[in-house]
Amino acid sequence: MRIFPLIMCGGAGTRLWPASREGRPKQFLALFGNRSTFQNTMLRVSDPELFERPIVITNLAYRFLVREQLAEIGLDADILLEPVKRDSGPAIAAGAAFAARRNPEAVVVALAADHVVDDDSAFVAACRQGLGAAEAGRIVTFGVRPEGPSVEYGYIKPSPEQQNGVMPVERFVEKPDLETAKRYVSDGYLWNTGNFMFRAATLLDEYRAVDADSIENVEAAVAKATEDLDFCVLDRASFDAAKPISIDYAVMETTSRASVIAVSYGWSDVGSWLAIWQLSDKDSDGNTARGNAVFEDSHNCNVWTDKALIALQGVDDLVVVATQDAILVSRQNGSNSMKTLVGHLKTVAPNVTEDHILVHRPWGSYQSLDKGDRHQVKRIVVKPGERLSLQKHHHRSEHWIVVRGTAQVTVDDLVKTIHENESIYIPIGATHRLDNPGKITLELIEVQTGSYLGEDDIIRFDDDYRRT
Repeated sequence: MRIFPLIMCGGAGTRLWPASREGRPKQFLALFGNRSTFQNTMLRVSDPELFERPIVITNLAYRFLVREQLAEIGLDADILLEPVKRDSGPAIAAGAAFAARRNPEAVVVALAADHVVDDDSAFVAACRQGLGAAEAGRIVTFGVRPEGPSVEYGYIKPSPEQQNGVMPVERFVEKPDLETAKRYVSDGYLWNTGNFMFRAATLLDEYRAVDADSIENVEAAVAKATEDLDFCVLDRASFDAAKPISIDYAVMETTSRASVIAVSYGWSDVGSWLAIWQLSDKDSDGNTARGNAVFEDSHNCNVWTDKALIALQGVDDLVVVATQDAILVSRQNGSNSMKTLVGHLKTVAPNVTEDHILVHRPWGSYQSLDKGDRHQVKRIVVKPGERLSLQKHHHRSEHWIVVRGTAQVTVDDLVKTIHENESIYIPIGATHRLDNPGKITLELIEVQTGSYLGEDDIIRFDDDYRRT
């Protein structure tokens, strides 16, 4: 029996702000090395001898990021799209229902896309170890021996009985307070990694026993799903009717079928900048940096910078994260309060929590270089063979200057090819489109002028990505 990987890839990821934003959360960032945690997770379950074709469940906003990052590592998957967010319970149930339609006896391993595993071979061995128990109807979770008391994790009390290292769960509890966490650690509890393996039918039956209506609606959302490009979109009305709840509360705290394997494959949920520092290589003073940084008489500091040089002098235990539009300075231990900070930012500067200055689109990307009351300058990058939607604007005109590659531009009835160091003007109200017909990346500078320059001043008439 091969295992169906179910990759949970819909989280917004606020705890690593400002590197992680709603438009590009942490699972799509290269936190360590050149690949994102999503890509590393996909590669971890890519052995066809043990794993079936993966299932990725994400939302509409991330669908093109998922497809792009899969293409970068040469993998493919069935991509399920949640039309609305309903937490991990309905999401995992939808993935299980989808897998069961492919194989009624399907065994599923549900994995978070934003976790780090140091030892892939040990992870695969744990999956093999738990497969027999999952086939026999157990819901197998992977538990980590605590490094100390923490209020950031759920806890699992394993039974002393075991078979092939798989232990029944005596108690499964969500995040406790600190005193309770201390007691759990001394009593031999394990941290819950939030990753599970189960027969699809078992998970659905256990969920149905406590919330039959939600499972009925989730199964209907899968049965009535529609195809959109190469994505599978769950039926909105059905999925919306499912109760939003985590899988821990929905199933794991109530089921009598839970088992646990104590794993040691170097797991982390990378839940804070402190975790990034702990997992990174450090100099002799305990400092770590991604990007251009200099440390002088500083210790145990963590720097993450896009471009600017960061110089720290005479400070200890600091986190400094610099992107092109936001800078975070925090104590190492204070980085666990990031959700509170981001919640505050949403009320005073929501744009810095939603997207970076560099905004990714399915056709490429754009970046704002300068902006005033009646003008904006952007750098636009279009991938070979891609094109923007056929559109018009009510409040702005645009001037495009090609700096690399070749553009095919449509302006009303005119279709013109524009080469490097050539330009074209698009008047207010003109229907227009930008294509890259070439074999290399197209780069151009766009100068906008007008009374309103917002991204919502776009009327789309035709779009390859069905955003009309």
